[in-house]
Amino acid sequence: MPQYRLTFNRGPTSRALRAAATRGNLLAAEHVLGVSNDRVPLDEGELQRTGTAAVDRADMTAAISYSGPYAVPQHERMDYRHAPGRQAKFLESALNDSRSEVGALIAAEMRRALR
Repeated sequence: MPQYRLTFNRGPTSRALRAAATRGNLLAAEHVLGVSNDRVPLDEGELQRTGTAAVDRADMTAAISYSGPYAVPQHERMDYRHAPGRQAKFLESALNDSRSEVGALIAAEMRRALR
């Protein structure tokens, strides 16, 4: 019976997977930002323009934020009135509704790195 030997090159593989996870995190964060932008309260578009997505490569975490001066009240205040299709909790609901897409985007990047 033939014998086979497998050599695992851990260093380059780990670096490739880490880079893929970073790309996946950024793609996922940008996807959630896009969904959130479709829900963000819209008067003049100021709040929507301040949305950003970023990834911390060291911690392997993604962040999505809105830096407008009234971003927090617009997000948290459930008693504010919004135009049809716009809502409070725009970022939170976008993340919750995009869980499967977020996982798929990260997984796809990881699979590409292992080819």
